[in-house]
Amino acid sequence: MMEKHSVVGQLMEGEEREMMEKQSVVCQLIDPEGNALSTPMSLPLNASPKHLLQILNNLLLNDDKLPYSFYISDHELLTELGIYLHKHQVSVEKLVQIVYQPQAIFRIRPVNRCSATLAGHTEAVLSVAFSPNGQQLASGSGDTTLRLWDLNTQTPLHTCTGHKNWVLCIAWSPDAKYLVTGSKAGDLQCWDPQTGNPSGNPLLGHKKWITGVSWEPVHLQAPCRRFVSASKDGDARIWDVALKKCVMCLSGHTLAVTCVKWGGDGVIYTGSQDCTIKVWETKQGKLIRELKGHGHWVNSLALSTEYVLRTGAFDHTRKQYSSPEEMKEAALARYNKMRGNAPERLVSGSDDHTMFLWEPDVSKHPKTRMTGHQQVVNHVYFSPDGQWVASASFDKSVKLWNGITGKFVAAFRGHVGPVYQISWSADSRLLLSGSKDSTLKIWDIRTLKLKQDLPGHEDEVFAVDWSPDGEKVASGGKDRNMKLWMG
Repeated sequence: MMEKHSVVGQLMEGEEREMMEKQSVVCQLIDPEGNALSTPMSLPLNASPKHLLQILNNLLLNDDKLPYSFYISDHELLTELGIYLHKHQVSVEKLVQIVYQPQAIFRIRPVNRCSATLAGHTEAVLSVAFSPNGQQLASGSGDTTLRLWDLNTQTPLHTCTGHKNWVLCIAWSPDAKYLVTGSKAGDLQCWDPQTGNPSGNPLLGHKKWITGVSWEPVHLQAPCRRFVSASKDGDARIWDVALKKCVMCLSGHTLAVTCVKWGGDGVIYTGSQDCTIKVWETKQGKLIRELKGHGHWVNSLALSTEYVLRTGAFDHTRKQYSSPEEMKEAALARYNKMRGNAPERLVSGSDDHTMFLWEPDVSKHPKTRMTGHQQVVNHVYFSPDGQWVASASFDKSVKLWNGITGKFVAAFRGHVGPVYQISWSADSRLLLSGSKDSTLKIWDIRTLKLKQDLPGHEDEVFAVDWSPDGEKVASGGKDRNMKLWMG
């Protein structure tokens, strides 16, 4: 009897499949910015992402077949069209818009084990950062030192002393030639990462602690010379490492400046406890625009172009450059390719539990208000391809948003303490989070699920970073240890 049923079942399935081949739905392929690629076309219900890929590469006239993923209303299409539309109750009578997103050609191997515990700091590790070329790792600590680590041998390289207080922030120049640290005493120090020696005297001027440092993009200036620092004293300052002094003071905030970003178009964004974000030009330090909307402190800013600004000319191919001009050219090509024709986007996270998506070049009004977190939004970060925004909150969750529309996509739950910091894999497929609960977690953007749980720290994890070459993750925290994680 069973056999007969299964034969009938197969016949029915066959009929359904035939129906799907005959039935069609009118679809339109659009890019992430909402621009239609072609006129609407009729596709059979059994069309799969593989078929769409073929059609898309043909329409785009790509000689090499490039990888893309497809989305219908923020859900990735992983099955045949008919199955998807039935499952999500989408009418086949209406035009179905399919968003195509370019995927990184290279793939990052998921990190799944601790490969080294780097001991040496005598107080909590407060900041960690890989160099733009992925060759070096730096950490700043409550023990007042900056440490540089050799990633090949996984051993200490240099211990840099000179600060009198906690090292709160670290920023590598995008050409990897310099490293700047900012301390709780308000002083900044530039270092030569090859020798570990200070590059000039401490840079003094701020009256309170440093909350952020950001370098001028290398596609605007090579070799790198200028960076901007933000401080609790309410000012941001632009420094020139060649002149070894402050060249501009950006004053105007009425309370502490909490975060700062130097954008790809040459403007500087500062977020403050006065609830505003200010946009400055960098020739004379004039205020261009003020972005208002938050009801409480602005804690974190993220740029859609952040990854290419941070890594400059360096990419996963590890190409070396013979001159600053060559580096500048390569960085500009990467920046233009990543940005496309769209304006640079900015996301702000606040103590008011919300985020805003802005296009500051286009309007002083936010594009979207992003709500859903139950507590302070501590850290916001765009994926390297600019398609996603991730946010970390004291409500123990990490949330994922569409980086172009600001629409909520998913909540990642699993941490049992506040989430302090997040970082992306270079291919935008994986997201890393570090928490007060002493664990790191890796989330899969495709499945929207936990990919890897990384316990190992003995206390709160304050700082995490994913190397630009995608091979390593670094973390540091209250247990005074740095850990390296690999695939």
